[in-house]
Parts: sequence; C-alpha cells; structure tokens
Amino acid sequence: MTLRHARRIGGATAAALAAGLLAAPGAAAVPGVAVTDPKALPAPGFASTGVRTDACDDATAPGWLEVANPVLTVSATSPQVRFKVWDDSTPEHDKIVDTAVDVTGGTARLATSGLADGHSYSWQTWPAYDPGSGKPAPTCHFRVDLTHPGLSVSSTDFPESGSGTTPGKYAGENGVFTLKGLDAAPAGGQASGVACYRYVLNGSLGVGWDCASGHTVKAGADGTAQLTLKPKDWGTNVLTVQAMDDAGNVGQPSTHTFYAPWDPRPKPAVPGDVDGDAVPDILLPDAQGNLQVISAAAEDTTPASTIPAALAPLHAGWQDYLVLHRGWADIHGPGDDLVVRPKDNGGVLYVYSNWSKGDFSDRLPTLAWKPSDCLDPAGGSIACPEDYAADWAAADQLVAVGGRTGTGPSLPTLLSVEHGKLYAFIDTGRDYGYAQPVATTGDWNGYELIAPGADASGNLTVWARERATGTLHAYPVTREPNGLLDFSALADPSANVVATGFTTAAYPTLDSAGDGDGDGKPDLWAVTPDRHLVTFSGWSTPKDLGVLR
Repeated sequence: MTLRHARRIGGATAAALAAGLLAAPGAAAVPGVAVTDPKALPAPGFASTGVRTDACDDATAPGWLEVANPVLTVSATSPQVRFKVWDDSTPEHDKIVDTAVDVTGGTARLATSGLADGHSYSWQTWPAYDPGSGKPAPTCHFRVDLTHPGLSVSSTDFPESGSGTTPGKYAGENGVFTLKGLDAAPAGGQASGVACYRYVLNGSLGVGWDCASGHTVKAGADGTAQLTLKPKDWGTNVLTVQAMDDAGNVGQPSTHTFYAPWDPRPKPAVPGDVDGDAVPDILLPDAQGNLQVISAAAEDTTPASTIPAALAPLHAGWQDYLVLHRGWADIHGPGDDLVVRPKDNGGVLYVYSNWSKGDFSDRLPTLAWKPSDCLDPAGGSIACPEDYAADWAAADQLVAVGGRTGTGPSLPTLLSVEHGKLYAFIDTGRDYGYAQPVATTGDWNGYELIAPGADASGNLTVWARERATGTLHAYPVTREPNGLLDFSALADPSANVVATGFTTAAYPTLDSAGDGDGDGKPDLWAVTPDRHLVTFSGWSTPKDLGVLR
C-alpha cells in the first residue's frame, strides 16, 4: 500500500481501506517512471535547533511551518504528478487535496492555501499516467503554527520599577531574569512551543534573528529561560526581550524596566578585570565579530557583556586582532585597558582606555609606539640588538604581563618574541619608553607565552607552553627595588616544568585571565577544536563551560 504513512492510519482510515474506498488502483506501474525528492517550501523545521526536515520516513518528527500556504514540490519523469494532502488533525484524517499538476522542467509544484493553525498534515505524490500508476514518492509530514508567542519578564534581583519591591542586587552585579513564554494552541490544534528569546539591555532589538544569533537564550521544555545579566551603571535600565517559537514565529517585544542601585562597597583593582567587578575576564570574539567579555569565574559561556564589532580598529570586527589586557594607564581604573594589534603582524599597536567599566564606545583608541631605546639591568639606556625591529610587525608573540610597579596605574608590561629573542616593553608614563632585552641567547620560537598575572603573594609569573610537546613551564618574576621586573628566570625556556598534556591538538588556544576563581592561583583557560571553552584552577581541574557563541 502506498497511500499513507503507517503511523497516520487511524481507525476511521483503516475502516475506509477495508471498504475499498481508499485502496490504490491496481494498474501496473509504468517502468522507469517515478517521482522523487519531495520538499515543502519553506522547509519545515525547528527554530530551537535549526534542523530542517520534510519528515518523509517513519521515525522523523514533523517539522513546523509558520505559513498557511506552503508550496509542495517534487521531481518527476512523468508529464503529470498527482498530489494528495491529508489533514491529520481531523478525526477522519480528511483528504483536502487530490489533484494532478503538470510537470515543468522536471519539477511539479502545488501551491496550497488555507492550512489551519495548529494542524498536522501528510502529503504524497504519484506519477499521473493513470490513477495509481508509477512509483510514488514517500509520504511526508509537516505541522503548522501561525500564532505569535507572548512572554513575561520577572526578576527578584532587579524587580520591575514601580512594583514596590527592593532590588536584591547592585549595579555591577549579575542579576537573574526569568523569561516565561506563552505559545497558545488553537482549539483542536497544537502549538510548537517557545524555542528561544532574544534580548538587549538598554538598546534596540534587531531584525532577522534566529536561535543561534548573539544575545539569545534557549527556552526550556516548559518555555521558560533564566537570563543572567549585569547592569553596569546605576539608575534606570530597560531590558527588552522577544520570543520565537519552534515554527519561527516572532512575538512582540516586551520590556522590563528596573532600577539598579549604586553599589557603595569599594571594589579592589584586579588585573585582568575588564568590566570592573573585581573578577578577571576572558575576551574572545563571537561569530559576528563582537568581543565577548566572559568572567573567568563563569559557569557557562554566556558573556557578561560584549564590545561591539564596530569599535574594533577599522570597524570590521575583533576576529582579526590580538587583544591583550592586564592593567591600565591612568586614574580611570580599575578595569583593564585593551592593547590591540592586528593578527597579520601589523606594525601598529592600539590602546583602548577603559573609562566606563568595559564600555569603550566613548573614546577613540590611541597608538602605542614601539620604543627605540633598550634598557640595561641597572636601568640605564643601551643600544638595542641589531635585529631589533623599528615597529611591532616583528613581534611573533605579544602578551601583557602586568603593571610595571604593581602599586599604581601604568600600561601593562608587554613581553614579545622577536627572531627567537625575548623582550619586555616597559611603560614610562602612558607610553612604552624602553625595550628590555630579557633573553637573547635562548630560542623562544617553539614556545607560546602565557601571562597569568600575580600569584597569591603578589609576585608576577610568566608561563609558556612548549608547542611540540604540550609541556607547561612557569617562570617566577620578581620586582627589583627600582620597580623593574627581574626576568632572569626566563633565560632558559626549557626550565621550570610544572605540567604536561597541554598539546596544541587538544587546546589550539591556551591563555590565562589571571586569578579567576579567587583562590590566589593564576588560572588557565583554553578553547578546544570544537570551540568549547575550558577553564582551569591553576593548570588542573578542567571545567568545560560549553560551546562559545
């Protein structure tokens, strides 16, 4: 029997078959005549996963459509194709279409109309030489949802303004917002259910989004989601949220206006912290080129904030830049400045001053020039080595170690590998005034520098991964009475092995944000080949935070 998918046959249909009312005619199939590749346009699917399916088998769940007039298409070698469509949501599984359509260019198309909200449909096609002749296409299925979802927003951390409830959190702290969707099913029908939400804090929602877009959160099985956000500034804030159901219908935006009180508690300055919450941050670009600020103490990859792609040099996104941070240059701290260099080894270095807790939209970046003089161990000026480059293009690696003195504002000291040699660039008051040769005899080309910041005693350390073996080295860096850093422990890059297993195959990206978990140990983070973000306590106890956006 070719008429119906086995799972669609109910009692009424079985009775009709027994009476011969729906039996396929017995005409012999015409050899070589067939219809293939049945498709509905637009393609049925699931907004929650991005999966598209015509469900032309017994096992696949039918996808959803947000339109009442899909076009059904099939490839055919016959001059005509017969289309049949059943409404599986009616008690008798009513056949609502039974018609022949001419084949043009090897394709037959049937434009449907008036399909009911919340109903499920099956459809099948045959070559139309005569009724039932030729090899049929498999039975396919889809569901229709035409209702736009609604939603409500609530929070005990930052309740709705005017509710009379006192906020439980201060500005600069994470607050939890509960998003509760409503996707009502029509009488006798089924709703696809809320799939995800898109949100923006103190801004406007864009158009043309899906559940994989930035600033989205997936809904649970009950249609609710927990959204964690950090209002940076005290005062009135507006959270705007929009729901999408599994069929792709988008509801009207809903706003949640709330007050974030000023936090009277002083925040300590923590190198590695970009958004001013006294916790180091991980900075990584998302798929749209925005720079994500992810707390090193986070439980997942949800960014606390993002720095828009348009703020990158040349306004084309942060994916093409190396972004360093570990200190600040002026009285605007706490909150790291960003030191930014093009990944194509460009000769320029940009500095973004952090005056607004991670909001870099109010000031243009400045250029940090490479110093022309080198520094001897006693603090005097000496001539740089002959192969020392005049700009930053020769820096095969560049990492930010920390402030020069550790007691006041300064640009972070930078470590650079040039021609296998190691240099430190020292701030002399809002600019890099000296280059300090650190190791000019050892070969650092096979090592990847990592700067985890200070340890529990305040002493700086430098780490390095040996790329060929995945071996991790740690080099103590102490401060001299004149405020300069003593890098003598880095003379031999192969010394001071502390861990193994950090191979480039397992962790193509390996870096440190500083002391992310507050245990006094500087912490590693890594990105795996499948873009999972993994954090470590020191260099042990890996924790997978999930897939990056």
